[in-house]
Amino acid sequence: MTKFLKGALVGAMMFGASAASAQSLFLGEAGPNRGARAASMNWFADEASKLTDGKLSLDIQWGGALFKAGAALSGIADGVADLGTIIAVYFPQEMVAYGIADLPLKNDDAWVGMKATDALMRSNAAIQQNLADMNLVYIGTFTTSAVHIGCKGTAIRSVEDIKGLKVRGVGAYGETFKDLGANMVPMSVYDAYQGLDSGLLDCSQGYSYATAALKQFEVIDSYTLLNWGQVGALGIFMNKDAFDGLDAASQEALMTAGAGLPDELGRLITADNDKAIQTMKDAGVEVIELPAEDRAKLVDGGAKYVGAWIERANGVGLDGQALLDEYQGLLAQYEQERDTKGYPWTR
Repeated sequence: MTKFLKGALVGAMMFGASAASAQSLFLGEAGPNRGARAASMNWFADEASKLTDGKLSLDIQWGGALFKAGAALSGIADGVADLGTIIAVYFPQEMVAYGIADLPLKNDDAWVGMKATDALMRSNAAIQQNLADMNLVYIGTFTTSAVHIGCKGTAIRSVEDIKGLKVRGVGAYGETFKDLGANMVPMSVYDAYQGLDSGLLDCSQGYSYATAALKQFEVIDSYTLLNWGQVGALGIFMNKDAFDGLDAASQEALMTAGAGLPDELGRLITADNDKAIQTMKDAGVEVIELPAEDRAKLVDGGAKYVGAWIERANGVGLDGQALLDEYQGLLAQYEQERDTKGYPWTR
């Protein structure tokens, strides 16, 4: 054996020993490294490393460096990244089970929604097998938080006020507004400021922290808390081959860190949303609480989209109604926990 080959062999053995004791995983994230969700992503990476005494590290690639949001599922399943964020709305067929967290149910609490979604995704065998068939493993969940609506030159105080308004909407929440007589305008949330300012929009659905971050309080007169539902089907998934290749301690660390995301993001996003509401009030925006009877009308109006989801779930071999029943039971469970014990960060 030549000195070169001996050197190469020793080097490979040393690298192998190092790799056995420490491992770095690539995590693909389409969004930027700022805001509450990014902070909770960094927390997740730090927590996973801490739980393995530094033997596992996550190299987060921000801003779509590895893949854009619309290519996340294949990017993770094919191993472009070891794990990363998947947003279900981009994959309505493949991620139909996860899409349950986007349904216009009576589900407006960020922490309650995340805990229920996490419990369902983590414990339901049919969902786990559905993901495994795509070479994916569920790790943890996020949420954009509750869908509310800001308006310029008008205000939504009841469901009847929706008719005739030019509205930028979000998923089934926007479709329900359309059914209630709104004229839907296709526009991104990032363009809504200009749309409201120019009169192309009367109102824009969104999330409190985003409304403040995008400075929409400068161009709206009213902000109605719909107390309806949220967009919660976005979270961390891992390539199953990569996950199966980890030792048990590293697998447990990732799962434990993922299970902590609802508490961490719940704490951060609740504070951000409360701060955003105060920012709007300070700017002179009227903050309106939609009456309970009108919220019930919104929930009823969204029921057909829940039914459509059940059919899609059935179409991929899942029991849609059973999943919905389980999910709603989990929502009730965590609502009761919140009401009796408070949020984890206040206990």
